[in-house]
Formats: sequence, structure tokens, C-alpha cells
Amino acid sequence: MSWLPNLLTLARFPLAFWIAVSIHGGAFREALLLVAAAGLTDGLDGWLARRMNTVSRLGTLLDPLADKALLVTVYVSLGASGLVGMWLVWLVVGRDVLILLFAAVAMAFGKTGRLVPSVWGKLSTAVQVVTGVAVIAARAAPSSATLVWMGSVLPVVTAVTTGWSGLHYAWLGARMFGKGASGSALPGQDAAGGGGYVARG
Repeated sequence: MSWLPNLLTLARFPLAFWIAVSIHGGAFREALLLVAAAGLTDGLDGWLARRMNTVSRLGTLLDPLADKALLVTVYVSLGASGLVGMWLVWLVVGRDVLILLFAAVAMAFGKTGRLVPSVWGKLSTAVQVVTGVAVIAARAAPSSATLVWMGSVLPVVTAVTTGWSGLHYAWLGARMFGKGASGSALPGQDAAGGGGYVARG
């Protein structure tokens, strides 16, 4: 059963595709249920890996990739369907591209170590998730004034937190490479990730 946590992680990739199809087809209740299922796999895979003592290097790489794939797919689908502005989609995707670039450059220059994600990166990701769910929920339950209000206001909050975290990461990266430090908080690696970088945050 040691393969189960990684299987749950991998399940988020087809779930992301299924969510995209549901959003494009206007099946928002189905999309909301699928998002909930994806969130369940995200919580279970790590818990099972720790419970079964099967935490692996593959798992630590797959988990953030699956999370990013899911989040980016949701936002691209929402943008393509006109439910959020494409400017917000580009902002969300652009920040993740920035993180990947920093991670790639860090690896190229041999910047390895136990690094932690920025607190602003964590906050930004959390807000992005809540916003994506709120926008889908507002379409699934259009009679709910609260959900409709959240679906219209939260994208602005997401834009602010995402933009700020991107600037913060850029500043951290410039400071790290400028000083030649290897222990700063840089986008890329969870504290338990060991050497190398994993794009997350």
C-alpha cells in the first residue's frame, strides 16, 4: 500500500482535466464536487504518507506539481469561460512562472538547501484557492447573494495578494543571488524537501 499516497496525488491530474471540462460545459455543481474531491486527495496523500511512513522524494515532487496543475487549470478554465478576467489568469500563471524561473536559476547556480516558502506565497495560494472555489460556487448557486458577492470581490483580493507575493519573491531572489546566500526563504522548496527545489508557494 506504499503506492497509495502517490496514486492519490496523481489522481489530481485527471481531476483537473475533468474540472476544466465541467466548467466549460457549464456543469458548475459537478465542477464544485470535483474540486472538493481534489482537495480531499490533497489532504489524504500527505496524511497517509506520514501515517504509513512512506514519504518519498517522488511524492514531494509530485504533490506541488499536482497542486499547481490543478490551480492553473481551474483559473485558465474560468478565464476562458469569461468567469474571471484573463488579466487575473495571466497574473496567477505569471507568478507561478516566476517561481519556476527562480527555482531553475537556483538549481543552475547550485543554490540548494532547506528553504521555506514565503508567507506571502502561502497566503496568495490560499486566497487563489478560495477565490476559485467561490467563483465556481457562485455559478453553482446563483441564488445565493453571498456567494455571488464573494465571486465578484475575491478576484480583486487575489490580484492584490498574487501581485504582492510575486514582487516579494522577486525581491527575495535578487537578495539571495546578490549576497550569495543559500538559507533565505526563496520560492521553491518546502522545509522538508531537502536539497534542490520544488516549485510551490
